Amino acid sequence: MTNEEMLAKLKIMTGTTDTEVLSVYLDLAKSIVIQKAYPFDAGVIVTVPAKYELVTIEIACYLYNKRGAEGQTSHNENGINRGYESASVPSSMLKRIIPLGKVPGEEVQDENSGT
Repeated sequence: MTNEEMLAKLKIMTGTTDTEVLSVYLDLAKSIVIQKAYPFDAGVIVTVPAKYELVTIEIACYLYNKRGAEGQTSHNENGINRGYESASVPSSMLKRIIPLGKVPGEEVQDENSGT
């Protein structure tokens, strides 16, 4: 899925058309997914594997919707209660990403590039 397609889905999910802001959240979500999927080579891998594209969009949407309430663990106002699973991305979203380990000396195969 191209970056533009991911942004289009994110616009639908968030109900906003601010491409600049959504691009920042999408880049942040990509970084989080890559760090989780490739904990030992996160600086080397730069593209999100196709199987994690949708969870990347979900994470970007979550971060966008949580904007202004970062780090909040509970909130009660006029009978409305809000709480967050964690200060960053909920572990329930990250559980869908399987970290890739590697044998020392072997290169990680990036499934998007075929190398």
